[in-house]
Amino acid sequence: MTTLIVGASGATGRLLVEELLNRGQAVKIIVRSLDSLPETVKGHINLSVIQVSILDMSDADMVRQVQGCHAVVSCLGHNMTFRGLFGRPRRLVTDATRRLCDAIRATDPSEPVKFVLMNTTGNRNRDLDERISFGQKCVIGLLRLLLPPHVDNEKAADYLRSDVGQNDPQIEWAAVRPDGLVDEFDVTDYKVFVSPIRSAIFNSGTTSRINVAHFIAKLVNADSTWNEWRGKMPVIYNATST
Repeated sequence: MTTLIVGASGATGRLLVEELLNRGQAVKIIVRSLDSLPETVKGHINLSVIQVSILDMSDADMVRQVQGCHAVVSCLGHNMTFRGLFGRPRRLVTDATRRLCDAIRATDPSEPVKFVLMNTTGNRNRDLDERISFGQKCVIGLLRLLLPPHVDNEKAADYLRSDVGQNDPQIEWAAVRPDGLVDEFDVTDYKVFVSPIRSAIFNSGTTSRINVAHFIAKLVNADSTWNEWRGKMPVIYNATST
């Protein structure tokens, strides 16, 4: 089995690469730079590297990279700099999600390909009645106006919900929603819920990036975990936050 990861050089993406390689999985990554990847990962026999900006790839090149992959994972995000937050591309995550799904369809896979999107608890699952307070609605409204990456995250998840949907014969999906991300060295106990159990704005919990990587690896590798969460937007917290 081969998993394609985009955003693999980010803080969570590189942990996912390590997790899958440690599980004996073949991993293919599309990255602009290898600088943040550990040397042990760069030279791993099961790792294939395509060094290019994802949105600069032609449609034909993207189809070639998706071909033969049983799973595609997007850990893409915007850099926390002024240019990263307000510059182009404004729809990095959404455009990459759409183009990757188009590429999957172009390969005409014999079995549905798993697509995992790393998202955020600040985004509601509009397939469910996820109620939030008036205050949180106001803050989210401001985020939509002031921080383009928030809208990008919403639209990427909405593309999976609405355009791919629940019955696509070629693509199955899950959008993983961690709460406040923190760095830890080891996997710890964590819990996964259908919807947030805390306010993402006024009472956020914590989720370690390494726990997110561990959960996504389970989605990719374990059919029982995938069958539980496909077509959903699971929310993950460190156990200490629940």
